[in-house]
Amino acid sequence: MSDDETHDLDASQAADRRILWLVLLINVGQCLVGAVVGLWAASTAVIGAALDNLADASVYGVSLYAVGRAASIKVRAARLSGWLLIGLAAMLAVEVLRRFFGGEAPVGPAMMAMAAINAALNIVCLRLLKRHRAEDVNFKASAIFTNNDSIVNLAIVLSGALVMWWGSNLPDLVLGLMVAGIAGNGGREILAEAREAAEKANSETT
Repeated sequence: MSDDETHDLDASQAADRRILWLVLLINVGQCLVGAVVGLWAASTAVIGAALDNLADASVYGVSLYAVGRAASIKVRAARLSGWLLIGLAAMLAVEVLRRFFGGEAPVGPAMMAMAAINAALNIVCLRLLKRHRAEDVNFKASAIFTNNDSIVNLAIVLSGALVMWWGSNLPDLVLGLMVAGIAGNGGREILAEAREAAEKANSETT
């Protein structure tokens, strides 16, 4: 590899790290604010979105570790991300089932406001990740997580409106189950991407 190619590679990896640090910090902020708002508003969906942001931040941290490392390390990092998201989905499903047996109606306007803020921040993250989406398995995982967040936040806006209309926590709990399903499917997609990346790496070495 020539000096120019090495310099370009180092510059590309530095750019990757800057982008991942930005989306990591954004998601940590979303997690902290979302957890406070979700607890105050008694919203399972908003708490679930905050936990999702925590999982996202963990994925970005893992992806930061994988930048510039061997393909096998990147695959292991992506698998960790996938199982993390599946674990989050299971925890959220258990919490939703617990709240089905008792709980007050959440604060609809707070749900909608938090979801709108998160949706705007997700657009920022997607723009940052867009040009890297096809480069390696960890950026693909990051894009999957952020796309899931966008879907969830749009659904929370609708759920908040229904909570206000019906005066019931049922829409919030139903959405909580939907968030768990979306998270679980996202984890499955990431594990599939990791499997494909591992198979590609194995074929290139044989």
